[in-house]
Amino acid sequence: MEKELTFPCPEREIFKTLKAGDFITIRGKILAARDQTHRLLLRLVEEGQPLPVSLKDQLIYYVGPSPAPPGRVIGAAGPTTSYRMDPYTPTLLALGVAATMGKGKRTEEVREAHRKHQALYLATFGGAGAYLSQCIKAAKVLAFPELGPEALFELEVEDFPAVVINDLAGRDFYEEAQKNWQKILKEAQK
Repeated sequence: MEKELTFPCPEREIFKTLKAGDFITIRGKILAARDQTHRLLLRLVEEGQPLPVSLKDQLIYYVGPSPAPPGRVIGAAGPTTSYRMDPYTPTLLALGVAATMGKGKRTEEVREAHRKHQALYLATFGGAGAYLSQCIKAAKVLAFPELGPEALFELEVEDFPAVVINDLAGRDFYEEAQKNWQKILKEAQK
């Protein structure tokens, strides 16, 4: 059964019901940020400066959307590779980020930071940027406009598809899928 998460998400009880591999949909307002925005946020934290937005209870989607074509609120909005944000993620999770979303595996340090801060790591579908943009109903730049597509955006989303990759118990969907696939291959070779 597919579950829906609404962000910002101050009530994280629903996170306990999710398992690695669960399909979910997302609605509400999420943050969109890539490498350069993460670098600037971390610099502000290190300098003791205020952040342009509260990160508490937020979902950060690792995306740099393309310009909006005529009649659309945003262009293609597919995920970027998550591990590029790994140097920044533990600090941002400590500031209250509830979930991160991109594509691909995370380092063990980042997985441990997600467990420690009871945050989820989600993935959405690479190569489907045009489809995913249809789930985005509004987009606005919140900070760092000089970064263009790497600025900090707020995206209002509905029925945005994702998969739980790292759940609160520390399970990893990629590892579980690989083990299952290896079992299937062994069985097929008999």
